[in-house]
Amino acid sequence: MIFDESAKGFAMKKTIVIGAGFGGLALAIRLQAAGIPTLLLESRDKPGGRAYVYEDEGFTFDAGPTVITDPSAIESLFTLAGKSLSDYVALLPVTPFYRLCWETGEVFDYDNDQAKLEAQIRQLNPGDVEGYRRFLDYSRDVFREGYLKLGAKPFLSFRDMLKAAPQLTRLQAWRSVYSMVSSFIEDEHLRQAFSFHSLLVGGNPFSTSSIYTLIHALEREWGVWFPRGGTGALVNAMVRLFEDIGGELMLDARVERLETEGDRISAVTLANGRRLEARAVASNADVVHTYETLLGHHPRGVKATASLKRKRMSNSLFVLYFGLDHNHTQLAHHTVCFGPRYRELIDEIFNKDALADDFSLYLHAPCVTDPSLAPPGCGAYYVLAPVPHLGTADLDWEIEGPRLRERIFDYLEANYMPGLRSQLVTHRHITPFDFRDTLNAYQGSAFSVEPILTQSAWFRPHNRDSRIDNLYLVGAGTHPGAGIPGVIGSAQATAGLMIEDLGKREAST
Repeated sequence: MIFDESAKGFAMKKTIVIGAGFGGLALAIRLQAAGIPTLLLESRDKPGGRAYVYEDEGFTFDAGPTVITDPSAIESLFTLAGKSLSDYVALLPVTPFYRLCWETGEVFDYDNDQAKLEAQIRQLNPGDVEGYRRFLDYSRDVFREGYLKLGAKPFLSFRDMLKAAPQLTRLQAWRSVYSMVSSFIEDEHLRQAFSFHSLLVGGNPFSTSSIYTLIHALEREWGVWFPRGGTGALVNAMVRLFEDIGGELMLDARVERLETEGDRISAVTLANGRRLEARAVASNADVVHTYETLLGHHPRGVKATASLKRKRMSNSLFVLYFGLDHNHTQLAHHTVCFGPRYRELIDEIFNKDALADDFSLYLHAPCVTDPSLAPPGCGAYYVLAPVPHLGTADLDWEIEGPRLRERIFDYLEANYMPGLRSQLVTHRHITPFDFRDTLNAYQGSAFSVEPILTQSAWFRPHNRDSRIDNLYLVGAGTHPGAGIPGVIGSAQATAGLMIEDLGKREAST
C-alpha cells in the first residue's frame, strides 16, 4: 500500500520509530518506502544501536554484530525502495566463516565447502560424517519452517502459535540445540562446533530450542559476509537509503516519555523537552525500558513491565576492542577460542552468581578481510566473552572489567597473538554496565529476552501492543529475536502490521 501524504492530517503527524539500530532502521525504511512519513529518533550521536562504531588512533572498531548471514534480507530493503544494495555498500565474503580452536590443539575451519567440512569431520571422527549430513538435512528443514515461513510472521494470538505447533512438534522444538546436535553427532568437539551458534543470539545451547539450529542452514544457504568499511558502513548505507527516500533521522534525541490519550500514543517527549506528535510509535529500544521508563505512567506500562521482569533475559557480554601496530595475518576473520570447559562454563554464565575463572572467546579480526579498518600494517580487533547479566551475577564491573581485560590479553598473547602487549596502540572495553547504562538494556542483557521455547514466537513481546493500538515493537526483544537477520525479520513483521493499521485509519478519516 502506498500512502497519500496529502491526505487530511497525514503530513502533520509523522510515524515515529525510536532507536536507529538495525531493527529500527529496517522498519523505518519499510514504512517510508510505503509512503508513510517516518521520523527515526536516536539517543546517541551516531546511528547503529548495538552496531555503534568507535574510531580511535586511525582504527575503526565495530561495537556490535559483525556477521551478515542473510544478505537477501538486507537487499530486499533496498529493492523495496527502488534501489540496489551494491550502490550503497559492498559485502565481502568471509572465508572461513569461523575458525574453531580448542586448547587441546584441534582446529576446525567451518565453511561452506561440503567436501572440506566432511574431510575435517572425518579427521575428528569418521563416524560423524554421515551424522553431520543428517544434521544438515534437519537444520535445513528447521530453516524452511522456522525462518523462511515464520521468521517475519507476527504472532499476535495464541491461535497463531497453535497453527505452528504441529511443525514445531515434528521438529522436536522442545529439545535443546545441544541435545539435537548430539542426536546426530558423537564427537564432543563437533557437538560444540555445531551448537555454539545459539550463543550468537543470546541463547544457552543447553536450553535454547532446537529451532535455533536453523542458524547453521542459514549460513550454509547464503554464506557469511562483512561490509567493506565495517558493519558501520552497512548502518550508514541504510541511513542514506532512508534519507534518500524522504525519511528523517534525528540524532541526540533521547526519548523520555510516550504521551498517551486514553489507550493511544499521542506524542513523544524528548529529554530536551521537545514534544513530537505521532500517528503511531514503534520502539526499537529495549522492551523493558520501553514499558517501564517510556510508558511507566500508564497502566499498560506497569502491567507489561511486571510481566517482562518475570522473563529470563539473555546473557551479557564483555567486549574488548584493541588496535595493534601489527596485523596478525595468521588469524581468521572470526575465531572461536573454546576454553577448557563448555557445558560447565555456559551453565555458570547463565545461572551462577559469579564470574568464571576461565572463558571462551570470540575473536574478531576484520582486517583479514578489509585492511582499511586500521592504519597500514596495523590491525583492529575485538574479542568478546559471554558473561552473566546483572540479574544473574551482581558484579562490580568497574573492578571486574579491568581484571578480565588483563586476563584476556594474557591469554591471547600466550595462545593466539604473540607480542600483543608490545604491539598495543589503543584499547577500550564495554561491560554489562554499558549495556545497562548506554543501551538501556534491562539487567545489562546483550540480547534481550532469552530465546527459550517458552519465550519464543507468541510467548515473546508482540510486534504490536495488545492494548495501546498504535504502539509497536521491533528488534531483539520481540519475534523472532536477536541477530541481524532476526531484527530485520521483526521489522518486516512489524511493518506489515503498521502499514495495514495505518491504511485502515487513513481510510476512515
